[in-house]
Amino acid sequence: MIDFFLDSYKNAPLWHIALEFLVFVFGILSVWLAKKENIWVYPTGLIATVISVYLLYVAGYIGDMIINGYFSIMSIYGWYVWAKGGTVEDNLPITRTNFNEKIIGVLLFLITVFVVFGIYKYFDYEIHNDNYVDMISSGIFFAGMWYMARKKIENWTLWIIGDIIVVPLYAYRGLGMLSLQYLIFTILAISAYLEWRKILDSKKQQS
Repeated sequence: MIDFFLDSYKNAPLWHIALEFLVFVFGILSVWLAKKENIWVYPTGLIATVISVYLLYVAGYIGDMIINGYFSIMSIYGWYVWAKGGTVEDNLPITRTNFNEKIIGVLLFLITVFVVFGIYKYFDYEIHNDNYVDMISSGIFFAGMWYMARKKIENWTLWIIGDIIVVPLYAYRGLGMLSLQYLIFTILAISAYLEWRKILDSKKQQS
């Protein structure tokens, strides 16, 4: 198992490995901060996604590159939304999605899938089976990131589903560190969902 992860890095430039390690560290830190409703989730996540855009561009994974570019934009948007209330405690409360927000999430998913597919076609990339999985996970993450910016608990459900999908995807592509990172993301997302649900339940009891 260890050899499987290490083999893909034998011919990789040392500085690329260092950049992937930074993505690994800041990505995990970002998810942990999101779980704690700490606004620093966004600047730490921004570091991870900007570096990921470059690494995925070099690797030729257009779908993943696009989603990380979107994450970067949404990190700035989410940072603004969470911060405009003042202190961390005064920020946007955790809530569940209403019907309209569910529809928006579905539309974001479908639009993302079609846009990523169109980009592959536009640049005349050969689409393999793993690229279709990439399109689906991109759609899930796009919707999840928007829900996170609005502090909707469903963002964690989507992160869990998306993370489970991309763990074997990145392992298959030889991106061992990213695969391990998303495995840790899955565990953190489950923990975060349970923690946010407790907060919602306690608010219901107080009302």
